[in-house]
Amino acid sequence: MQPTRRRIRRPLALAATTALLLTVLVSAGTALPGPAPASAGPVAAAPGTALLGPCRIATTLGVQMSEGLPTAPGYARSTGPVRALTLMIDFPDARGEGTAMSRFREFFPQTADWFRTSSYGRLQYHAETPIPDWLRMPRPFASYGIERGAPYEPGYRSLVEDIVKAADPRVDFSAYDLVNVLVTPNAGPSALDTVLSVTFSGNDDAPYADGVPLSNTSFVYSRQDDGSGSYAETGYRVLPHENGHVFGLPDLYTADGGGTVGHWDIMSEDWGADNDLLGWHKWKLGWLDNDQIRCASAPGTSEHLLTPLALPGGPKLVFVPLSGTSGYAVEVRTRDGNDEAVCEPGVLVYRVDSDVDTGHGPVTVSDADRSSGGCTRRPNVHAELSDAPYRPGETFTDRADGIRISVLDETPDGAFRVRVTRN
Repeated sequence: MQPTRRRIRRPLALAATTALLLTVLVSAGTALPGPAPASAGPVAAAPGTALLGPCRIATTLGVQMSEGLPTAPGYARSTGPVRALTLMIDFPDARGEGTAMSRFREFFPQTADWFRTSSYGRLQYHAETPIPDWLRMPRPFASYGIERGAPYEPGYRSLVEDIVKAADPRVDFSAYDLVNVLVTPNAGPSALDTVLSVTFSGNDDAPYADGVPLSNTSFVYSRQDDGSGSYAETGYRVLPHENGHVFGLPDLYTADGGGTVGHWDIMSEDWGADNDLLGWHKWKLGWLDNDQIRCASAPGTSEHLLTPLALPGGPKLVFVPLSGTSGYAVEVRTRDGNDEAVCEPGVLVYRVDSDVDTGHGPVTVSDADRSSGGCTRRPNVHAELSDAPYRPGETFTDRADGIRISVLDETPDGAFRVRVTRN
């Protein structure tokens, strides 16, 4: 059986003062999975895998949501049509304010549009609401013991079982790939006080309904509204973040908030400016083909032309392996698609470690302009990393591993030419 993987998130505003709680909840007698065929995308069996072998850093045994390839089984598939059962629930002591469909519209069609854009149309996200009204739970919200860090047992199991009982007469759970539970925002504390939104993913020990485990389920509470006026544009983004876990992606923020990756991936920051997924994640999810990846594993020098990640087609990612579990990824980020808030276009360089747990820094972005203060003042964005990309004439250097990544020039159509040197 797969372990219970719980993802806990918190507001950026509390990053410096609140300790991060990450809990590994494993069923008795259950071992964490090792490398296995991917279930989250077609990348595992795609042609050209052998040529990219040195750059396919391995999934690491015992690591929560390892960044390695292929993604372990048990997660929702991330290509093709994906049906998302979306239920709006309330409680006797927290009755839904307004209509349930108005709650649904806080997240859709924005979430589906975000995934369509990020995946270049390879993920067709269908949010379905067979029950368009509030689904009333039989017990008060407080009785379930839902709080930050609450384990899957027994509170969440009781809640899921009550959801199934209430919905089952009108819902065939076996027809869906994942489940979204949109809780009435007046249940529990404000997101400014504590973020309860959570995803249980890859968990075959979850309660069953219609013969299938509800193993990939996201819960969204409250509203991520800090009063800055950005909620209308960014409030929905908590859901694509949570669904990222359903597809097997880890949290990239750490106990120090977004200072490791900044706003360069929605798995790092989802309160602030719009941002896409990293190219490594797009390859992991099957949204980039193997022929769009360049593997710089040989000693010496190689040059590569990279087109902007947000635009379909063309080479997107250079990977420079350091070991069987780590390496540097190189990609071009511009003000396009889900990256419309980029304030410093250029070449992003970041390290990927497949032996680091979710929430502990499996990805680290290199800042080309350290201590600059960044180039954006948008709310809820780690400003220092906003100008992290390298520009023509700038070089990233890892002296310990003998790696140099130089940006040579930018073409008129926005592509960048980079040179990788391995000593």
